[in-house]
Order: sequence, then C-alpha cells, then structure tokens
Amino acid sequence: MQFETYPFEKLNELLKDVKSNESLEPLTLTIGEPQMETPEFIQKELCNSSSLLKKYPKSSGEDALRESLRGFVKRRFGVELSNSQLIPTFGTREVLFNLPQFLLFDKKNPTIAFTNPFYQIYEGAGIASRAEIMHLNLTKENSFKALPDEYKEILKKSDVVIINFPNNPTASTLSLNELRSWVRAAREYDFVLINDECYSEIYFETPPPSLLQACMEEGNDSFENILVLNSISKRSSAPGLRSGFVAGDERILKEYLKYRTYVGCASPLPLQMASAKAWSDEEHVQKAREVYRENFEIAREILGCKIPQSTFYIWLEVEDDLEFTKRLYKEKNLKVIPGSFLSRGDFKTKHIRIALVESSEKTKEAILRIKELL
Repeated sequence: MQFETYPFEKLNELLKDVKSNESLEPLTLTIGEPQMETPEFIQKELCNSSSLLKKYPKSSGEDALRESLRGFVKRRFGVELSNSQLIPTFGTREVLFNLPQFLLFDKKNPTIAFTNPFYQIYEGAGIASRAEIMHLNLTKENSFKALPDEYKEILKKSDVVIINFPNNPTASTLSLNELRSWVRAAREYDFVLINDECYSEIYFETPPPSLLQACMEEGNDSFENILVLNSISKRSSAPGLRSGFVAGDERILKEYLKYRTYVGCASPLPLQMASAKAWSDEEHVQKAREVYRENFEIAREILGCKIPQSTFYIWLEVEDDLEFTKRLYKEKNLKVIPGSFLSRGDFKTKHIRIALVESSEKTKEAILRIKELL
C-alpha cells in the first residue's frame, strides 16, 4: 500500500529551507487541536477512575458511556437511539479508516467517494480497501457544498460515500433539507452514506443538524444505509480521551461490532468513565463556543471574513497557497496549512486553512500578521 504523506509532513518539507523571522514569536494555526485546557471535572473523573486500569474494557463499550452517548444524541438532535444503533469508538479516526475497509471487503470492484478537500484518513481507507476513489469537489461556485444532484454519475457507481458537514476545512454546512437529499440518494443508489459530524458542536448561532435528523424527517427511522460519526475531541477540548461513536443502521453495526472485537480498539475504562461525564455535560461546551466566537469576531474585524455557522476554521482565499504559506512563515513566523495539501486530482484550490484554536491574544496577533501580507 502506498499512502500519501500527511499534510503536516508536507508542510515541514515545504518550509524546511525557509528561514523564519525569529524576531517574532512563532505561532502555529495548522492543526485542529483545541488549545484550551480540558475541563477540570473531566480530568478529575479520569483520575478517580484510574483503578479501573486493572480491567479489560469491552469492545462494545461500558453501559455508562453508551447511556451518555445516547443521551447526547437525544438532547442535541432529538433522536432516540436503541442500544444496537450506536457503538462507542476509540475516537473517530480509527473508525474512518477501518469502517470503509469492513464495508468494502466483499465488493468485487469496490468504489468509495468523498468530499474534496478532505480529512486525509478518508483517502487512506480507500487505498487500504483497494477501492476506486472518486471525489465530490467543494468549490467556491457550489458554496463548498456537496449535493447529490451534482454527482449522480459518481453516486450510481459508489459503494461507500463519506461526506463531512460541518466541513473541514471549508467550514461549510448543510441544511436539514440538503441532508435529506443525501438520505434519499443513499437509498435510491444503494450506497452506505457516512457523515463525519465531528464539528457539529462548534457552532455560533443555529446548531447544525445531523444526518440522523434528516433520516427521521425522511421516514427512514431504521437509518437504512446511513451512519454518522461524532467525537469529543473538538466538543470538550479533549482529543486525548479518544472518545467517539458511530451510530445509525443497526444491520451494519451488528456485524461491524463483531469485526471490532478482532481489531482490538476498545477504549481503556478510565477514559470511558471520563468521556461519559463529558458527553453528559453541555455547560463546558458552551464556554468553549464563546472562546471560538471571540476568535472569529477578531478575524471578522481584521480580515473582514464572515463568521461561519460551524467549525473553528477560516478557509481563506489567496493568490497562491504554497507561496503565501512560505511567505507567511518567512516574514511573519506563522504556520498555516495550504489548501492544496488537503485536496487531490484536477481540483485545485487557492486557499489556506487557518485553525482558530488559540487564545484570543494569540489569535489577534496571528490574524494581524496575515492581514499585513494580504
């Protein structure tokens, strides 16, 4: 198997011969890793549960975590899941890599399609599955949205389709009606549709809908052909807890759970107990949203960019993403990700991704440096 180099390694290679401006404090807005402290109550629960390290965790997840996850889905999306319609996972990266392989294993000529630009693990799953990979291009012209009518010929050939809304890196979202069109397409063309919803809780006005809600609106209360993923990493500033879940079609999840017992990706019990506390609390999430909103207010004031409905990314258009990234590092000692490192094929983008995950002070300093170069 030959995998593409990860974007952060590509960035290191791009900048290896570039001397940064050492008169300025180095700033990094590349990775989508919240820089706020993990809330104290989560850390305390992790410590209080450390004695459980002597026990093996179940692949299916502990009851306390399952209950908190189902409670989160019910509170946030108004969808009541049965126990067989949800599996706790070790974050979502592992699921995004092994779930497509599980789904495509028995296909003679497997095909996978996903949004482009994208989170690179989608591509890795396609390569590992020996699948034909097709792209759903997100462009300025289509408002960085992928809608089924635009990609009918691709969808007719697809076995698995991965969409990612709210979107990384473009910060675009889909309305409930737009998600409903995806539910209809998954049933009409008979492919498994996965929505990676890991940014659903970083929003500023109207909470973005879930694909699960769209299923209910379409009368697909069994979630046929539909799966969603979500994670605690962005929501609770706790990527180290590696707590996520996959939910939806129980026919798929029943066999996938069996597969997972062989993969060996059960979360350690102390992490599960801390995660259960985090998924059950909303107050700390609201506090985090207020920090991200303040960062976007700073960016709007200085750069004139709009505050997105969701995520903590700015997808900023520039003349040449690679050259701008190098200049930004050389002249301003600031790192961002070139959009071309997040996309493939004939599709070219003239954008950089800026992750507003720092404090307001550091964010303001970074945005001012970007403004000076534009």
